[in-house]
Amino acid sequence: MHLSRFLSVSTTVAALVALSAFSGASAATADEAAVSYVALGDSYSSGVGAGDYDGGSGNCKRSNRAYPTLWSNANSPASFDFTACSGARTNDVIDRQLGPVNAGTTLVSISVGGNDAGFADTMTTCVLQGERACLARVEEARAYIANTLPGRLDAVYGAISAKAPNAQVVVLGYPRMYKLNGSCSVGMSEKSRAALNAAADDLNGVTAKRAADHGYTFGDVRPTFTGHEICSGDSWLHSVTFPIDHSYHPTAAGQSGGYYPVLAGAV
Repeated sequence: MHLSRFLSVSTTVAALVALSAFSGASAATADEAAVSYVALGDSYSSGVGAGDYDGGSGNCKRSNRAYPTLWSNANSPASFDFTACSGARTNDVIDRQLGPVNAGTTLVSISVGGNDAGFADTMTTCVLQGERACLARVEEARAYIANTLPGRLDAVYGAISAKAPNAQVVVLGYPRMYKLNGSCSVGMSEKSRAALNAAADDLNGVTAKRAADHGYTFGDVRPTFTGHEICSGDSWLHSVTFPIDHSYHPTAAGQSGGYYPVLAGAV
C-alpha cells in the first residue's frame, strides 16, 4: 500500500473512532440530563407561606416560589410533577401523592413528618396556653417522634422505593423555629422556644436516621436557616400571621435561601 493511501485510510478510521466516541458521550450526557423529578411532601414542600400559589392546586397551596419549582426552573428536567400538599401526613403521601412516581422517576424530594407529630397543634398550644401547657404538649410530640414516627417514615419511604427503585430520594428536614435570646420581647417564654427547637432537632434526627437506613440523602436545612429564625431580626419564617395557615412556615426567602440550596447541593 502506498504511504499516502495508508495515511488517508488511517486518518479516516481515526476520525470515525473519534466520532463514535463523541456520539457515545453525547448520548450519555443526554441520558444523564433526562431527569424525571417528583416533589412530594407537606406544606414546607408545597410552599405555604411563600405566596404566588398555583390556582389549580387548591387547598394544597403549591407555590411557584417553593423549592421544588425553583429547582425545576433552574434545571429543566425532562418531567416535573409537584404533588406536595399543605397538611399532608405520611399516609397522605402514600394514598394521594405517589401517582406520578414510577420506574422512570430519577429524582424524588420530600419533607414529611411534622404534621404526624402534631406540629400545628403544638404551636397553637404554645402560643395560646402559656409555658406549662406548651412544655407538656412539646413532650407529647417528642414522645411521638421517638416512638411512632420512625415506623410512619419507614412506610412512606418504602412505598417510594417500591414505585421508583432507581430514583435518588432527597429527604428535606425542618428548621429550628427560634433564635434563642434574640430580638423578640413579647410572646411565648424563652423556655418554650427552647423546647420547640429541641423538638425540631428530634424530628430532624429521626428523619435523618430513617432516610439513611433507606439509602436516601438527608438535606438538613438548619444550617441555612441559622441567623434567619424567628427572633433573629432577619427571619425567613413567619411568626403568627394572617392568613393563619402561613404561620410558622418559610417565607419566599426561606424557600429560596433556606431550602433550595440544600436540595441543589444534594442532587
